[in-house]
Order: sequence, then C-alpha cells, then structure tokens
Amino acid sequence: MILSVSQPYFAPYPGFFHKVSRSDTFVILDEVQFPRGTTWVTRNRFKNDKGILWMTIPVWKKGLGFQKINEVRIYDEGHHLRKYLASLKSAYGKAPFFQDHLPFLERIFSAGYERLIEFNVDIIRHILKSLGIGTKIRLLSELGIHSTGEQRLVDICMELGARCFLAQNAARKYLNEDLFQRAGIGIEFFRPPSPVYPQLWGEFVPNLSALDLLFNCGPGSRNILSGKRGT
Repeated sequence: MILSVSQPYFAPYPGFFHKVSRSDTFVILDEVQFPRGTTWVTRNRFKNDKGILWMTIPVWKKGLGFQKINEVRIYDEGHHLRKYLASLKSAYGKAPFFQDHLPFLERIFSAGYERLIEFNVDIIRHILKSLGIGTKIRLLSELGIHSTGEQRLVDICMELGARCFLAQNAARKYLNEDLFQRAGIGIEFFRPPSPVYPQLWGEFVPNLSALDLLFNCGPGSRNILSGKRGT
C-alpha cells in the first residue's frame, strides 16, 4: 500500500492532487504546528484580468502562541470570505465550467466555518471528487500518533499498514531513508507535473489553485493532471 501525507493547504495546486492520485491512502497532517509565517495553509493564487489574484484566509493568531493546524480559527469579521466569493465570480464567471462549481463555492464561502481545518478539508474533498480521485483520506488526529518529525511519518505508515511512502523529489534531502528501511518501508520519490491547460486572461500562469484547472477544463481536468491531453 502506498501512503503519502501533506498539510491541509487552502485550495491546493494541481501537484497536490497528482500526489493524492498516486497514493492508496493520503493522510492530512492536521495535528502538526501551524506555520508562524506565510503559509499555503491559508493562502493561494488564482487569476483575474489584472493577473495573479491572491486569496488569504484570515485567522486568529495574535497572542495565541503556537497552535496546531486543527486549532486555528477563522477570523472573518471583515467578511473576507464573502468578498472572495465575489472576486471568484468576477474572475471566472466566463470560465467554461465555473457554473458547475458555483453552488459549492456559495455554500463554502457563506457557511460560517469556525475552524480553518474544516474549511480547507471540505475544499480538498470537493476537488478530489471533481477530479474522480478515490484515494482514502485520513486525518492525523484520528490516528492517535504522538511522535514527531520523520518518526511520525514512519509511525503513520506502520499504523496504516503502508509499505511504501510517496514523497516529492525535493524531500529527498530531508528524509532519513535508513529510518524507513529499518521499519520495512520503502520510499518512492516523484516530481509533480506542472500541467499546462487553457486559462482565461492571457498568458498561462502555472501552479495556481487546482480550482483554476477545474473552472477552465471541467471533466477533462483529470486527464490533464495525469499528463493525458484527451478528455
């Protein structure tokens, strides 16, 4: 069984979902420390007529010290989420498949989520369903694993019966392969693709949120993600 992990990024880029598609089980690291600086857990890039459209989900941080990701609460007193919905409608209203996702977007941006983890995971699950990816999704917080660092990754594999840990090439210099080998777990490294596809608003911009891919390419998105051009 092939297993991979990642933090619960906000509306992740296509490479995130390529990784999930190559895994039998994918574990969302919701119980790790929330990054103190700029992080993809709260922000991502979209595209509009002016170029890059950044969206950052506002969260409570001041005075709270170190938080786990699943403890972080959304701060939306400025109604940022409602404004983001309006921005997406303006940017993608003419995209071929935007209307297919509009009911979901209207629900997600008006649901009044308290915690960031619930908001992000719902978006991730929607994108997975839209891409037809049936990988089993687990949360770290469900597993009762309290180790840290690389040992935590090994323990996740052991707990779920994985014999192969899937990681991006960039992680090779950080992973102690001997630690995995001693536990009887192999590591497979891969380079995530950066698919090119039709976009609105001029010159193609790579590695935007996977929602950009879905809005523009709809049912053909899975083939594009896997490197197949046909629909």
